[in-house]
Amino acid sequence: MQLEVRHLRIICAIAESGSLGKAAAAMRLSQPGLTAQLRRIEAMLGGELFERHASGVTPTHFGELVLTRARAVLPTMDELLRSTRVAAGTGRATAQRLRLGSINAPLLGGLIAALRSVFPDAEVTSRAEGSPLPLVEDIAAGRLEAAVVGDTPGYDLPPHADVVLRPIVTEPVFVLLPDKHPLAALDEVHLADLAEDDWALPHPDNDRTREYWATAFNRTGLPMHVPYEAEGRLVAEIVRCGHAISLCQPTFDEVPGVAVRPIAGDPLWYRHLLAWHRDGPLAGHGEVMARHAADAYAAASTRNPAYPRWLARRSP
Repeated sequence: MQLEVRHLRIICAIAESGSLGKAAAAMRLSQPGLTAQLRRIEAMLGGELFERHASGVTPTHFGELVLTRARAVLPTMDELLRSTRVAAGTGRATAQRLRLGSINAPLLGGLIAALRSVFPDAEVTSRAEGSPLPLVEDIAAGRLEAAVVGDTPGYDLPPHADVVLRPIVTEPVFVLLPDKHPLAALDEVHLADLAEDDWALPHPDNDRTREYWATAFNRTGLPMHVPYEAEGRLVAEIVRCGHAISLCQPTFDEVPGVAVRPIAGDPLWYRHLLAWHRDGPLAGHGEVMARHAADAYAAASTRNPAYPRWLARRSP
């Protein structure tokens, strides 16, 4: 393991907040995850950086030494990255090479369509991530030109000086049931009726969506037993076989064996956004990208019958 700029940012964030919990929240990490990273950094540097006590943490003498160096290095690194991004951004626009990223969301096709309409000769590539945070960081660092990202209420993506975050749509979170589940016969499902079910959910990530879900359930006094952790098609397969239920986007394609249903009262929400570099080659095309992304979402909203019914009930 080698010392990286992100390690210095972690050390500074902990020192500035005076608390592992506050630093974890600011960086959208779980506290155990941040603690584990700090331990690895301390092991790499060969000394303890912070003293832990009841009210938080304070830098050790060794930690103060490291912090002094980190605070001197980071502004220089940030300026270097800004300068190289601007220079490289011009080169990328000329070369017509556009690199995209996306979480699991129905907007990527629209984003690609937008860029092909503006840059018909461009080489467009994409890659997927489970969490939006690495995508935002990659845009800021000049490794991507744009990305489809998202967040949940109370866990907004942290603002980044070099990245534009453009909201596209905020949607309700639906429940994914086996089609033989008794609740699949209903038009909508109450959270209280799910208390006895097992859940299949993605592994907790640094976007803290899983934490948002669990918090909503805890507020109602309901347990959320999650014996199965899986992603994408594996979740649908576990649900289809009747082993568990899950949460899903309302645009989920209702394949045979599963049923997509709204949750009564709409207690859970998710926001889709586009992200691009403020000074990058796509900076002048934000509205075109947003319009195509919104069109792609509208097309995806008919993938199952439950979402159009939900939308119709809420239309004026």
